[in-house]
Amino acid sequence: MPDADSSIRSFDLIVIGAGAAGMMCAATAGQRGRRVLLLDHATKLAEKIRISGGGRCNFTNRRVGPEHYLGRNRHFARSALSRYTAQDFIALVQRHGIRFHERDWGQLFCDDSAQQIIDMLRAECEDGAVSWAMPAEVREIQRGDDGAERFIVDTSRGRFAAHSLVIATGGLSIPKIGASPFGYRIAEQFGLPMVAPRPALVPLTLDPDTLARLAPLAGASIEVEARCNGGSFREAVLITHRGLSGPAILQVSSYWQAQAYEKAGWSPVALDLLPGVDAEDWLLGHAGDRTLLANLLAERLPRRFAHAWCELHGWERPLNEFRHVQLREIARTLSAWQLTPSGTQGYAKAEVTLGGVDTRALSSKTMESRHCPGLYFVGEVMDVTGHLGGYNFQWAWSSGYAAGLAA
Repeated sequence: MPDADSSIRSFDLIVIGAGAAGMMCAATAGQRGRRVLLLDHATKLAEKIRISGGGRCNFTNRRVGPEHYLGRNRHFARSALSRYTAQDFIALVQRHGIRFHERDWGQLFCDDSAQQIIDMLRAECEDGAVSWAMPAEVREIQRGDDGAERFIVDTSRGRFAAHSLVIATGGLSIPKIGASPFGYRIAEQFGLPMVAPRPALVPLTLDPDTLARLAPLAGASIEVEARCNGGSFREAVLITHRGLSGPAILQVSSYWQAQAYEKAGWSPVALDLLPGVDAEDWLLGHAGDRTLLANLLAERLPRRFAHAWCELHGWERPLNEFRHVQLREIARTLSAWQLTPSGTQGYAKAEVTLGGVDTRALSSKTMESRHCPGLYFVGEVMDVTGHLGGYNFQWAWSSGYAAGLAA
């Protein structure tokens, strides 16, 4: 790209943000004959893809459905997900000869490197003759006339105009790789409503008093069923020196955060320490045993955890010294051990952002603003947040494709 000058270069479509959704949108539009400019402020292309999945990119999930997404408008994702499915993206990956494998819960990862997904998307953009401006700082976006140039984008690499503008700049998660509120500012500039952003898929913190009580459990990792505000996930939880982490907590954190939209105050997170077990029947079946409660629990839980957990609750006695009513209380606690988080570890540790551009102001078919023709939003910048496990990348592919067909 040439240095900035007074001339304006015109395109059919400008996409701001060369991440997953932005490249998907640019490639789709370019391959249908649109003249596309893709620009980004970063010096390295698609860092969030590169670091994802431990460097192997959990690029989608075989079980994708609208029920795996949160947002105030719960049905918004349905149309785009049905029009560009996980199988569609898998077919694209296969066409580029990228080997992949499936892990638990339908998660798909590259066998080799996440860089393969970046290279694939770059190649798809090249097939669509997409032009690039990177790195390019966006200084100002103005409305043009109502004809061929609705938007004028002033950047450090020059001035560009286009009939359509797609914002694919992501949310606030992982600021060290360049996350910023840019997309939110553009939405506000053009009058679109926002849902307050919050860190999601993020470890939860506990207050100092609770942390002090749980100190003997720090470092323990166990499989649980974590529940909060309608979300329920059976995966591992890790107790840390700051609070709660692990896949089950990352999953339920989005639901814990979302409750702030519905009511004041925070709800506890309930952990079923014996998922799939009728804890009451099991304990009452051993009511007459002389063995320590902790030793019985150690049959199903890590031994160190079982003993520390019983000590925490003052239940360091043989089973035959508990009354039946006490065993029922213990069973209830095992099935729904409640801990109330004090907050999260923030955007630095969050995988995605909850909230963003209010989807009630967008078309679910095209991602276009209902009140500002030619302006589109795709990917994480919107109030659509997927579960852990490849769902957020699939939303990037599906929403980018939808906008790429329309813009």
